[in-house]
Amino acid sequence: MYDVIIIGSGAGGGTMAYTLADTGKKILILEQGTFLPREKRNWDPHFIFGEDGYKAKVEWIGPDEKQPVVKPIVYHRVGGNTKMYGALLHRQRPEDFTEVQHKEGISPGWCVGYDEFEPYYMMAEHVMKIHGNAGEDKTSGFRSGPFPFKAFPHEGRIAEVAQDLSNLGLNIHHSNLALNRDIDEPWRRPCIACNTCDPFPCMVHAKSDAETSLIRPALKHKNVSLWTNSKVNRLVEENGKITRIELEKDGVPMELSADIIIVSCGAINSAALLLKSGVANSSDQVGRNFTKHNQSGISAINPDKENDVIFQKTLGCHDFYHGSPEHPYPLGTIQLTGKAHYTRILGDYSHLDLSIEDAKRMQRLAVDFWFTSEDLPDRKNRIEWTDKGIKFNYRPNNRKSHFEFLDMFQNKYLRKAGFSEFYRSTKELEFTWHQAGTAQFGTDPKTSVLDPNCKAWDLDNLYVVDASFQPSQGATNPTLTIIANAIRVAEHIKTAWFAGDKLTTKDFPLSDGYMADNATANIEVTARVAGDDDSWGA
Repeated sequence: MYDVIIIGSGAGGGTMAYTLADTGKKILILEQGTFLPREKRNWDPHFIFGEDGYKAKVEWIGPDEKQPVVKPIVYHRVGGNTKMYGALLHRQRPEDFTEVQHKEGISPGWCVGYDEFEPYYMMAEHVMKIHGNAGEDKTSGFRSGPFPFKAFPHEGRIAEVAQDLSNLGLNIHHSNLALNRDIDEPWRRPCIACNTCDPFPCMVHAKSDAETSLIRPALKHKNVSLWTNSKVNRLVEENGKITRIELEKDGVPMELSADIIIVSCGAINSAALLLKSGVANSSDQVGRNFTKHNQSGISAINPDKENDVIFQKTLGCHDFYHGSPEHPYPLGTIQLTGKAHYTRILGDYSHLDLSIEDAKRMQRLAVDFWFTSEDLPDRKNRIEWTDKGIKFNYRPNNRKSHFEFLDMFQNKYLRKAGFSEFYRSTKELEFTWHQAGTAQFGTDPKTSVLDPNCKAWDLDNLYVVDASFQPSQGATNPTLTIIANAIRVAEHIKTAWFAGDKLTTKDFPLSDGYMADNATANIEVTARVAGDDDSWGA
């Protein structure tokens, strides 16, 4: 019998484990996958952008006959999808917590506001070691303190592009990166500002992913355990509580129980588990209102200027977050991706039938811009559970303004900044990196799945702590909001269940988290797997 069982080891589950670890309560983390191996292939673009690339072998039923099967890009590893994420973590804007009119509909408001989230954003930025310069981004909300680390500077060609865009009247800011680097004295911390940060796993454990920054530090506490290769199949409800969970560990069926059950499997798998179990769904809202963002890339080329910058992911622009003079509705965010290797370019722009030489030319010349716009919750966009598994019933919306955004920035700004060649790619159903909204929180049990503390309305001891709770997600990466909310929920559990104290940034020290200091831990791993030779070491 455990005090707390956490299902999932990603951003939500990892934060819950980290924040509750010092309570002394017996906590078990269940992860269906294994540790991602530390090996040279971590930084091999031919492997990462190839068929394997550590991706889970998953298939979902598609939304219609045009796409009967969806093969999502997901990672079933300790740390979840954060092992491969780009580590650019923004707060949502204050307006994102309120009702916002878009070109194609309404983004709903939340039952809590930015002011309530702000101190938890501060704590999240500490534990994830966020870099930034306060005050640069004019759309950002009030901050109660500075960023933990100063921003990564623009270098070479990117510094030039930043100046060119600033000369056109844009407010260019430095990106908020979750990387363990000391800008002034780099030898003090592990990040080497390399060209294999996005979307690669970090071989030197310098990326603030959920394993490195949250799970490993939590496991230093003797009361916290982790089981890998442990897939939960069903939550069993009796008398308004989850009394046991049914799972398979290393393929062997077993049952466990705990006073508190925390589901943190990601918005898609959390919804699937609730639906499969037949729990927490008196509102008929579980799985509904799925969102994933509208996302596109533009690789822009000035044929007379090479881009030899190794770490280019330093530039952002939020000037059009709420619209433009020509667009009286939100457009979204602009950032740079990691410098694209030609193997990634061949995949991202496969629809253009590029040759290897074309892709290598793009690698040498291009500056790679990334655009994110909000898609809108729709009850018909949903996750369903069938006898054949997950049905991914999603159709994109709010795309007209997204494409207007791309056209406007390309023609009004990039061309004037000297770029003359443009290559575009828009991400479709397989790309569910920013999944959210399938078990929304709210104040009415008839229209929401969770109460404001992310406890299921229908059950006394079930919490859902990942992006499922979000009624909307603005146009920012949801990871920082997931972590901030998890800290908020963990504080509620600490005070309401365990008579603990409120949290402050002192509970999230900047010195913690470098995995080499956290290798000794209470971990129960599966048998050694081929290719995972270093999968449970530092």
